[in-house]
Amino acid sequence: MTDAQPSGLAVSGAALPGTAACGAAPAASCGTSPAAAVLAPVLPLPAFFGDEFADHTDGDLQDRLAGWLSDFTSLHEHTELLARARGLDAALAAVLESGAALLGARRGLITTTARGAGRAVGLGLDRSGIGALETVPVEHGPFAGLLSRAGDGGRLLIADLADDPSVGPRFREVAAQLGLGACFALPLGTPEDGPLGAAAWFYDEPAEPSGRRQQLLLRYCEFAAPVLAGQLAADRSRRATDALRRGLLPDRLPVLDGIRLAARCVTPGLEQATGSDWYDAVELPDGTLALTVGSVFGDGPGAGPASAPGAAAAMGRIRAALRAYAVLEGEDPVSVLGDLELLLKTTEPARTATAVYAWVQPAERRVTLAGAGHCPPILVTRDEARFVETSLSAPLGVLSCWEAPGVELTADRGDLLLLYTEGLARRCGPSLHAGQAALRRTAADAPRDVRLDPDRLCAHLLEATGGDAAGTEDLVLLALRFC
Repeated sequence: MTDAQPSGLAVSGAALPGTAACGAAPAASCGTSPAAAVLAPVLPLPAFFGDEFADHTDGDLQDRLAGWLSDFTSLHEHTELLARARGLDAALAAVLESGAALLGARRGLITTTARGAGRAVGLGLDRSGIGALETVPVEHGPFAGLLSRAGDGGRLLIADLADDPSVGPRFREVAAQLGLGACFALPLGTPEDGPLGAAAWFYDEPAEPSGRRQQLLLRYCEFAAPVLAGQLAADRSRRATDALRRGLLPDRLPVLDGIRLAARCVTPGLEQATGSDWYDAVELPDGTLALTVGSVFGDGPGAGPASAPGAAAAMGRIRAALRAYAVLEGEDPVSVLGDLELLLKTTEPARTATAVYAWVQPAERRVTLAGAGHCPPILVTRDEARFVETSLSAPLGVLSCWEAPGVELTADRGDLLLLYTEGLARRCGPSLHAGQAALRRTAADAPRDVRLDPDRLCAHLLEATGGDAAGTEDLVLLALRFC
């Protein structure tokens, strides 16, 4: 794992002999896969082995060729793993794991710059270990001089963290506490995106990676940097969209005599779908309550994750229109959804929506509702949980003229009405229908004290279906209990 090289701190801005500096012009594809294109520069054997290439015997050359093929295969495998990573955290973890394998290290830490949301991910380090390393001043830590570099081949090598005079006292203290003997770090960045962050790998004992290992890692980072740049850009877009969506949803729920409300909104951790879910609860001038839950679908001007901000903005427009229609004619759910359908066709022709609208009279415990292609609400009573069938109806914006009958019900004191979006049901079963049935059973089987509390029931249903971080679809849950 080690070579006879001078130990201590070494910071260099030049690539190793026979390598291209990070950020050089992309190589032509070798025809194996997109990930293999970065490996093309190592194909000329004299450039890879240096001037000694011609001085070896046939047997020695065969051994070196075998080693070269092994390195090529290893790089190809690791770049393919990174290319298949989904999401920023998965990409950062892949870089750490592959770098550790290529260097022969056991632990690592990767950090992104503030422009990349300041993310830090560790390998073989728990939360306290990462926190301890983050207390080390940057100028004396594992990323000294690297966070401002754009991946130009510069690197930092500290072969002995205990004895190197360049190591600051805090870094030496943390290294002893965590059992770190040496570290090797590289900047991450591209000429187009600038500095993205840096990655460091740690050895348990004083050590120095061989030139061959360093060369392999430099080659790997040439491929990893633009991949991470794309993941960071997608993560920033996702965070901005999530902030927009949450800003468009209610910041509080109405407080009325005779009812209690609770809601949950969960955004997936991976790339978002083309739809966006909403919920709303509006106290009307006559003391009644309007409830709505729905989803907007359609790619608008674009498609895929890039269209998520457009879907969130469309959700905000639809929710605002629903509020206006609720104030004007909230006691007639069919008319409210009919007006919304006309607006959707006029102003959002590339989109469709599903929705449930309910008009609630708290004093009478009476609910009038209508649905447009949406999952049926669930009424949780003292003895059971059953669907409130809103009759079969098409989503808004699909037919030339939307029409569906309304449904009325009178609840008992203690009953709970549950409105939800498709994302929650799909987490409960292999199909939408099966998921809805499983969700109803989960609500029915909840402990009695949970079923009497809308907030606890929402938390129970989310936990039973995978928690806040699970799933790949938006989901919304709105619960109303009659007191």
